[in-house]
Amino acid sequence: MDAFQKRKLINKLVLVLSTLAALFGLMWLFWILGTLLYKGLSSLSLEVFIGNPPAPGDNTGGLKHAIVGQTLIVLLATVIGIPIGILAGTYLSEYGKGSKLANWVRDLSDIMMSVPSIVIGTFIYAVLVKPVGHFMGIAGSVALAIMMIPIILRTTDDMLRMVPPELREAAYALGATKFQVIKDVVYRAAITGILTGVILAVARIGGETAPLLFTSFNNNFFTLNIFQPMASLTVTMYDYAMSPYKYWQQLAWAAAIILTFGVLGANILGRIIAHYKFKK
Repeated sequence: MDAFQKRKLINKLVLVLSTLAALFGLMWLFWILGTLLYKGLSSLSLEVFIGNPPAPGDNTGGLKHAIVGQTLIVLLATVIGIPIGILAGTYLSEYGKGSKLANWVRDLSDIMMSVPSIVIGTFIYAVLVKPVGHFMGIAGSVALAIMMIPIILRTTDDMLRMVPPELREAAYALGATKFQVIKDVVYRAAITGILTGVILAVARIGGETAPLLFTSFNNNFFTLNIFQPMASLTVTMYDYAMSPYKYWQQLAWAAAIILTFGVLGANILGRIIAHYKFKK
């Protein structure tokens, strides 16, 4: 066997192994999605969306309290996390450049992205929940916002640095201020990447359970008061999945598919907005 045939054999071997590895990963993905669709779709009904939480042993009720609570907690987290993350990323790219502070913030954000979510939950419990004396929905939002900020910050920083400097120079030559250059030129050129980072951050926090156990905890009643314990889909799904009641377990599957399609819908909506609004 000459060198050429040996290279072709190695190439085919690596290609086969890579294909098998990809198929192995896809197998688990489709298995999980198939199980979720099979058990989740069969558990969905109008009662799931509009019904109050069921009593133990009852076969009627829904997840209205958890759906509304999850929506409020995530929305408030995005309101807190998105502006801070984008502004911090803008500072690193447009103002900080290669300063020591900017490099330190980048390193810190990388560390924060790898911190376990339960650590963030316990931190917020110590600084926000324990001093007040009870769990709060807003504490859960703060914990999730802290998880969002490093993702959005790093994505914004990377996307803005990828914008060609010639675009900035052309805008400056036309008399634009630095603020106008960033707002009308740099942001517009990088909006798709920034929005992708925001979607990834929302998807990351959308399925978190651990930080909410230490912050918003749970509530078996419908409430809109973010300063009181508040139900969430993730915590409710965990509680119902571990319960001995069959109907509660069915609601857990329904919550799982609602979360899955909620994140998928947010991804699709975000990409549609980015394509049609900012790519004209």
